[in-house]
Amino acid sequence: MRSLWLYALSAAYLAVFAGAQQPAAPLADAGNSTAVEVLRLDDVVREALDKSPEVESARHSIEALKHRVPQAQALPDPSVSVGWAGNAAPFSIMARDASSYRGLAVSEQFPAPGKLKLQGAIAAKDVEAAQAALEGLRRRIAAEVQAAYYDYFFYGKALESAHRNQRLLEEVEQIAEAQYRAGKVEQPDVLRAQVEISLLLEKTVLLEQQRSMAEARLDSFLLRSPDEPLPPADEVHPDPLPVSLPQIYDMAAENDADAQGDSRTIERNRLSVALAQRQFRPDVGVSTMFQQRSDQAAMYGLTFSVNLPVFYKAKQRQAIVAATEEVIGAEKTRDGRLNQLRLELRQQLIAATTANKLMALYTKGVIPQTSLALESSMAAYQAAKTEIQPVLANMTTLLDYESDYYRQLADYQTALARIASLTGKEK
Repeated sequence: MRSLWLYALSAAYLAVFAGAQQPAAPLADAGNSTAVEVLRLDDVVREALDKSPEVESARHSIEALKHRVPQAQALPDPSVSVGWAGNAAPFSIMARDASSYRGLAVSEQFPAPGKLKLQGAIAAKDVEAAQAALEGLRRRIAAEVQAAYYDYFFYGKALESAHRNQRLLEEVEQIAEAQYRAGKVEQPDVLRAQVEISLLLEKTVLLEQQRSMAEARLDSFLLRSPDEPLPPADEVHPDPLPVSLPQIYDMAAENDADAQGDSRTIERNRLSVALAQRQFRPDVGVSTMFQQRSDQAAMYGLTFSVNLPVFYKAKQRQAIVAATEEVIGAEKTRDGRLNQLRLELRQQLIAATTANKLMALYTKGVIPQTSLALESSMAAYQAAKTEIQPVLANMTTLLDYESDYYRQLADYQTALARIASLTGKEK
């Protein structure tokens, strides 16, 4: 019965990894078909974005900027003044004195045509730039959450493999003890099996520590209490590789949130140049007044005024130069961002392509071959045709390769998530 159980486990490896690059399903114990709750990636990303303090802060900042648009388009506040002349007593009029009065004046400043419209357009571009920054923040958080999720998935799978191999090693140890009692093998075989079990237990402890750290990282994104354990991660299906690198470049140049934000900043600064040029046009001030006099008819007046840009060399010209320099600076920032985008995309595509090749190598060659080698060595050992060392070596090798497969799968999905965040294309 033990040999049948061992062969069944070896065959399970072949069923999981042989032939095609498919997601590795957990190898359940016989008779254990109870469905368990799993942690789904889409739910994790959605919850992290809904709870993110950074996202909420950015949203409130955008709302604040939206309320500045009507302020920028509004006329300056009018001014009201009251006064008197003649008596020292406030608002009193000196009898029979034509020069004594009390009066009221109201004035308003009207900017030159186009200034208010440009100020509103500049404020609106600030809103658009902030919205692009928010989208970039959401994408970065989503990518980081996915990376944390795939790490959590990897350590969970690595622990599953370790526990499975521990059970297998315990069975091998029992077989070695039985054969030792029957005089077919020496005692060192039993000791070697026990040493391998101890080494695997050490590795399991380290994996549990790393899984706890990965869980803590996810908890930090979800703002969950550490006392609330997370269920195991759902199965991860490898997504297809993205299109060619030039097409990815074009998608990123068009959809990258940071590049879009830089473009909005360029547009804003160009509007600032146009506004600075309009500062040469004088604003018009209008003032109306009413005066009440002693024994005289009331007087009314209307005054017009304009500001004269006589210091244009130090003010208006310098404002145009400054605004123009800001345009150039924003353009260089966007160019730098696009260059950085190409580097990041190429690095992530190389990482994804390499991981994809390794996964294919593991599923189509290394793991099936190692599984067959394990099965063959176990059969030979039970027939007392070989020592226990090849069996233990094949078990360790199979565990390492299975763990490597899941590591490459996690790295592959993480690279695709980062590419999606840069191109604006949902995986």
